[in-house]
Amino acid sequence: MKDYSFVSNTVIKRLPRYRRILGDLSEKGVKSVSSTELSRIAGYTASQIRQDLNNFGAFGQQGYGYNVERLQRQIGEILGLRNEYKMIVLGAGNLGQAIANYTHYYKSGYQIIAIFDVNPRLVGLRINDIEVLDAGSLTEYLENNQVDIAVITTDKDSAQAVTDVLAGSCIRGIWNFTAAEIDVPEDIVIENVHLSDSLHMLTYYMNQNGLRIKELSS
Repeated sequence: MKDYSFVSNTVIKRLPRYRRILGDLSEKGVKSVSSTELSRIAGYTASQIRQDLNNFGAFGQQGYGYNVERLQRQIGEILGLRNEYKMIVLGAGNLGQAIANYTHYYKSGYQIIAIFDVNPRLVGLRINDIEVLDAGSLTEYLENNQVDIAVITTDKDSAQAVTDVLAGSCIRGIWNFTAAEIDVPEDIVIENVHLSDSLHMLTYYMNQNGLRIKELSS
């Protein structure tokens, strides 16, 4: 995989959205799309989209636009989707179960192979045909199985302790859904997903829109 470390995180975070839109267009039979058309769907300017993509090479053709299927595949390669990733879920509560049941991951090369929990009432339960294992067996499991990504959906107070168990294992990435700010070793990449932050941003923009409406009507 090429080194794109010079590209800003802001640009990288827009790539999955571009890829998702291209997938939708491909399913509708669209063969090519211009940056202007992508702009209308994605909500970014055409110039911004072209600048984003130019960080990774020349994908479009003057007067033709972008080949939808090819660009979707190329963005997938940039995002590392050519590889397959084995994942475990730590926490078999409602969120952990929802993630384990979300089969879209499997189509994109992500495979959930185990789920762990401390609750004896959940241990032995099968979620999407994956048995929930006792969290006490996590260390042994990591020693005997190749795992790339750990998904943490435990309670906030348990998140760091779970992460400490993951440290020094084969885990290369952590997808953290807890509200905890956890410390990880330098060799592990972490992506924090704070659902409340997203909700707070929603209500912020709702109130901003309301203010603008009031101003216009005054």
